[in-house]
Amino acid sequence: MIPLQRPPLQARLAAELARATDRIRADGPDTATGRAAWRRAVRPKAQLRLMLRQMAPGLERCMYCGDNLGTDIDHFEPIAQAPLRTFDWQNHLLACAHCNSNRKRDLFPRDPATGDGLLVDPCREDPADHLRLYLDSGAYDPLTVRGEATIEVFGLNERPELVRGRRMMFAVVKALLLAHRAAGTPAEAAEYAAALREIHHADVLRTVLALRRSRPLAHAVLGPEVLAALEQLVSRPGGFGG
Repeated sequence: MIPLQRPPLQARLAAELARATDRIRADGPDTATGRAAWRRAVRPKAQLRLMLRQMAPGLERCMYCGDNLGTDIDHFEPIAQAPLRTFDWQNHLLACAHCNSNRKRDLFPRDPATGDGLLVDPCREDPADHLRLYLDSGAYDPLTVRGEATIEVFGLNERPELVRGRRMMFAVVKALLLAHRAAGTPAEAAEYAAALREIHHADVLRTVLALRRSRPLAHAVLGPEVLAALEQLVSRPGGFGG
């Protein structure tokens, strides 16, 4: 999971979503009303899905697991708990079918004292503040209660394909960094840089980039050759140095 930038809605779509919310409020804001209205909203859902696909990591990956193709519009705060947020753009994330239908469903754990939601919203906060990814193992370690709830709900460590996928992607990132450094032409280097931008598990690349904050740690985890390749990548124009 990596932080994402949510663009503003076009005025026409925002107004359409506001009217849909008003109708739910008038009909009685409950789960059935919200879900029925969502099923009928074919056109706005198509527009929302297009916007979510454009802001998704990699090649339209799920915003939670980062592995599978994002196919579903997930209501971060479920309709069952917040029917008036059915058409709230700030409440929509792109998820894969597994994360949406098999893992999260209507789950939305809350702090028992404050009632605040405990899942990490990648559009509102930096997941790295709550989750630490260990590159060698591919497993996450929670840094906060919110991180712990997020790991549990989405099965970020329970699902072997995710843990193995992140571990394997670390090997891919290192190979692409070395290939980028050895590229014979600018076009070839750009091709490897583009591949890095679109890999599955974008959290792996982000964790590698963050290693630059501590050169001794980066040297220990990456080794001298990959670290040199990483430094060369971020020194070039193209956005990796942000």
